[in-house]
Amino acid sequence: MNIAGTPTRSIRPLPDRSGVEIIDQTRLPHALVFRTLRTLEAAAEAIQTMQVRGAPLIGATAAYGLALALAEAASEAHIDAACARLAATRPTAVNLRWALERMRARLLSLPAEARRAAAWAEAAAICDEDVAINEAIARHGLALIRDRYAATGRTLNLMTHCNAGWLATVDWGTALAPIYAAHDAGVPVHVWVSETRPRNQGAALTAWELASHGVPHTVIADNAAGHLMRQGQVDMVLVGADRVAVNGDVANKIGTYLKALAAHDNGIPFYVAVPGPTIDWRLADGAGIPIEARDASEVTHIRGLAEDGRLLDVRLAPAASPAANPAFDVTPARLITGLITERGVCPASRAGLRALYPEHTDG
Repeated sequence: MNIAGTPTRSIRPLPDRSGVEIIDQTRLPHALVFRTLRTLEAAAEAIQTMQVRGAPLIGATAAYGLALALAEAASEAHIDAACARLAATRPTAVNLRWALERMRARLLSLPAEARRAAAWAEAAAICDEDVAINEAIARHGLALIRDRYAATGRTLNLMTHCNAGWLATVDWGTALAPIYAAHDAGVPVHVWVSETRPRNQGAALTAWELASHGVPHTVIADNAAGHLMRQGQVDMVLVGADRVAVNGDVANKIGTYLKALAAHDNGIPFYVAVPGPTIDWRLADGAGIPIEARDASEVTHIRGLAEDGRLLDVRLAPAASPAANPAFDVTPARLITGLITERGVCPASRAGLRALYPEHTDG
């Protein structure tokens, strides 16, 4: 995607391989800040503190984090320790585990002296494949949007939740990719952007992305979604995923389940954009998806831009009140109209996924 007309990826290696450059997403939308990660620990911290977030980008960052770790040593023990450190940062997004397992398998197949160069090459390959996957998701999702537009003959009102745009991936995005493709193809669309409390990735990141690309959109409170659906102001819901079980259950940012319930009750198509690496072929259903519990301060406090230009954290809840902060919920497959993958659209079911990915016989 472009920032001020400049093609930009969310993560990119420095030419001398001394580090990788990321966008610090905790500073958006008020400041565009690039940060250079030069060590394993810096990469782990960036994932943990959500300077980078989104399942595909977490996986890509972990891959480069392992490449950075090899600057110290390339032994199997060092690789295993680095993988363990990175794997512990965010438990829900399966792309993290997938990327680390792919990197480890590639590196341990080589002599120690060849591993550092191979790590950088494999991390770059993971990033390039992510871009290709998301571009394919854009094409398949665009077909769905075109069909819906043909049926209505008016501006389509789409709804999304959290941020599943290019900031959550290496480029293009997942759920936002078909929206960008539709807008660029001249299909009139408008996007309802739910704020996505408690971290506000919708209001901060999705809105910033859509505004930068010129896509018409409106930010809403999370709890306004059901009302808009009942009023007939939503034609389709498009969300991303952090992990998909073999039966089609989907884990995504907290609040996705409520939108799926409202969409189901109002007969509104509810689609989930799913890159292949986000499918957990070892997991039979969503009950086994680990749900990350984040710090309570994300609920009790909110960050915003003061009139004097300072970025401030402000307390919302009483100091004596505890808060719970589950970061994800699971949407059952029965509430999902279809999964949009790089290989096409399928039902949210074991049979649907296996039809597109016949090479996976486990799970």
